[in-house]
Amino acid sequence: MLKVRNLSVSYGETPVFSDLSIQIDSGKITGIIGPNGAGKSTFIKAVLGLIKSQSGTSDYDGKPIKAIQKKIAYVEQRKDIDLTFPISVFDVVLTGSYAQLGLFNMPGKKEKAAAMDSLNQVKMQAFASRQIGNLSGGQLQRVFVARAILQQADIVILDEPFVGIDLQSENAIMAILKQWRNENKTILVVHHDLNKVHNYFDDLIIMNHGIVASGPTEMVYNPENISKAFSADLSSVLFSQKEGQ
Repeated sequence: MLKVRNLSVSYGETPVFSDLSIQIDSGKITGIIGPNGAGKSTFIKAVLGLIKSQSGTSDYDGKPIKAIQKKIAYVEQRKDIDLTFPISVFDVVLTGSYAQLGLFNMPGKKEKAAAMDSLNQVKMQAFASRQIGNLSGGQLQRVFVARAILQQADIVILDEPFVGIDLQSENAIMAILKQWRNENKTILVVHHDLNKVHNYFDDLIIMNHGIVASGPTEMVYNPENISKAFSADLSSVLFSQKEGQ
């Protein structure tokens, strides 16, 4: 399991959250929801050590996160990716083998075959030679999921993977996430579509500059917690729609 203890992050003198502690279990798909600017992406980056935190620790099965970087697959938001970089779809996926190979070893036939197999699993093998900037949002996300497949990580973290993508890609990604869940991986997904929370996540973390609520989705996704994190108006709309279904 992934444990976060007393994590605090500030930008300058502005605190994002303070003394945040949570446990994220393996064998489940855990979602993170919250309004824009609530600290969701900051939380992920702080846990991974990608940004500086003022205090706190993160460990996986008792080992510091820094010691198990090879076991972590992180798919950042599309807006944070340089789509002009001259790299093909196949080569992006192949980078998933680098952690296991080590610094001075190059991918061979075995790794290249595994990369193509990973692309095949997300139905993107026909795009192997295409430059990543020439993909749709959904295609690009499937490529990064293929890279995570090749990496064989124990922890998979995706930041807003379903923003601006087609339904076919969304379904394909969810199928892979469910497969990873069955393999007992730790899966963490920042998500924006509140209407799909019950369908997608076993556990849920609701954030707004800290944790409003966390636990099994059926327990924490309720009008009270959505009102606290977002607004009473949004909660009313969401749950009146649910009651009318």
